Amino acid sequence: MYTFIQKFHSGWAYLALLLLVFAVVNALLGMSSKKEFTAKDRKIALFGLIATHIQLVVGFILYFISPLGSASFGQMKDAALRLTSLEHPLTNIIAIALITIGWSKHKKAATSEAKFKALTIFYGLGLVLILIRIPWKLWF
Repeated sequence: MYTFIQKFHSGWAYLALLLLVFAVVNALLGMSSKKEFTAKDRKIALFGLIATHIQLVVGFILYFISPLGSASFGQMKDAALRLTSLEHPLTNIIAIALITIGWSKHKKAATSEAKFKALTIFYGLGLVLILIRIPWKLWF
């Protein structure tokens, strides 16, 4: 079970990142071209939001069934262990909170420009945080 969830979490990460990058690029292009916010733009942002939330839920499950979830603070001297047991989960929780805030702010915005701006800023910040805390050595 642990191996399946670990593989799913790793595989789903590619899809979540792809959808999130697509949402950020779409919002950035929409903001810079001053186009009207359409249902297509909303769906792109929504798919990015859903994919990252699924990744978070699977990550929580993996964390709590993993031996890394029970690491003691005495083991925090090991950089690799600290990354996977503390830095990666905490940073990604913050990133997904920012993405969720961006989704909420875009819904409340009155103009297309404000909608694209909220999505660009918050989804972009979330994407950057996710990218800086991916355990790259485990990916390749």
